[in-house]
Amino acid sequence: MKTSQIWFIAIGLVVVGLGLFAYKVYFLGFPVRPNTSVQVWNIEARVTFDARNEPVKVSLLVPTGSSRFAITGESFISTGYGLLVSTEERNRRATWSIRKASGKQNLYYQATVRAVRTVVSPPDDEPPAVVDPGFRGPALEAAKALLSEVKARSADAVTMVSALLRKLNEQPPSPHVKVLIGEQAKAEKKMEIAVRVLALDGIVARSVHGIKLQEERFEFSKNIPLLHWIEIYQKKKWIAFNPVSGRPSVPSDWLGWWRGKQNPVEVEGGDRVRVRVAVSPRLEEALLAAMGTNSLTKPLIMRFSLFSLPVSTQNVYRVLLMIPVGAFLLALARNVIGINTFGTFMPVLIGLSFRDTGLGTGIILFTIVVALGLTVRFWLERLKLLLVPRLTAILTVVVLLMGVLSVITNDLGLHRGLSVALFPMVILTMTIERMSIVWEERGPREALSAGLGSLVTAVGAYIVMNIKLLDHLVFVFPELLLVV
Repeated sequence: MKTSQIWFIAIGLVVVGLGLFAYKVYFLGFPVRPNTSVQVWNIEARVTFDARNEPVKVSLLVPTGSSRFAITGESFISTGYGLLVSTEERNRRATWSIRKASGKQNLYYQATVRAVRTVVSPPDDEPPAVVDPGFRGPALEAAKALLSEVKARSADAVTMVSALLRKLNEQPPSPHVKVLIGEQAKAEKKMEIAVRVLALDGIVARSVHGIKLQEERFEFSKNIPLLHWIEIYQKKKWIAFNPVSGRPSVPSDWLGWWRGKQNPVEVEGGDRVRVRVAVSPRLEEALLAAMGTNSLTKPLIMRFSLFSLPVSTQNVYRVLLMIPVGAFLLALARNVIGINTFGTFMPVLIGLSFRDTGLGTGIILFTIVVALGLTVRFWLERLKLLLVPRLTAILTVVVLLMGVLSVITNDLGLHRGLSVALFPMVILTMTIERMSIVWEERGPREALSAGLGSLVTAVGAYIVMNIKLLDHLVFVFPELLLVV
């Protein structure tokens, strides 16, 4: 194969590996470091009312996932009520119903909110229609005059909306604004008027009502005030606007709960309705958070992820994926540094077994087994056995030695010695055979040198494969092995 072809293949593998790695980090949110925590929020809405000893039907608008947040782990808590969750006018509504209820009733909605990396909201299946603004008489003339004023001070729809919101927040209000919203209008009223004024110019807009995901830790009994802002539909996506400054963005911790003029809660068969919304921030492992978010979006790459395997199988691959890393270290040790070792993968597998035995205990057990096995191998030389029978005899001796060491260390209370059974028996057998041949052909110094080099390389492989960051990277991003 030509050198240019080798370089082409190598660069291609590096690009693919790093490309998949970058995609999983920046778009799917997988953490680069182990034990990284991210903030998620538990939200709760409690509906309290007094039932009138008749059929009861309660409907509550619940939040929908957006381009910035994913709603997971939803729970609808009630006693004896039926539940129906439906979608209407781009809002989700939970409806509880019961044949008869009396006295004070409490219904709960709970969910976990996770921040997502998507920066563009998914396009709607059908472009929304412009609604009738509903202005009549003096209100219509005031709305037209206000629209003409802000339109003259803007260049496009985005700047016009910004100018309109700033105009609605002016103090004291202008005569046209005073006709539409009065002297001291609330934020919700201002957003409703802004949507209707924009409809006069054919701009599709909607009011959004939500909560702020507080950084502080609140108990679920803490009331959270509602926030109100607007969104306009431009170029197949919704653009949110700050209700005070008019800028085409809202703070990153604002969660939209419902959109439009719908009543957030409706109760039939009950009185004295109260709704309490609360937020409780908490920390969650970043890897679990990414898995929870991607379980909703279901990207294609997750279908071929190791996380789709059973947990027991995942634990096996956590070990197996470290072998190429150890093999890469072995290649450097032999071809770059020049360390002489027995076998190609023996030091890697021995280093892998050190992860369970412990480094100190593993070195002692490895030295004892190889020394005793080598002694038996020299004694078997007198029998003049052929290669296969000799290897069979050495393997048998190695197994017996490992069993004897396990029994002795267990009697002495050294439970680490029981892990000698994790040593690769066939690899140890071949090491003993190879070491004896080198001893006979090149002398004991060469044999001991190669044996010591194998042990040093195994220790190096153990140290590298025991790095938690490396273990995390290889398992979560196995495509990085293409770079190796």
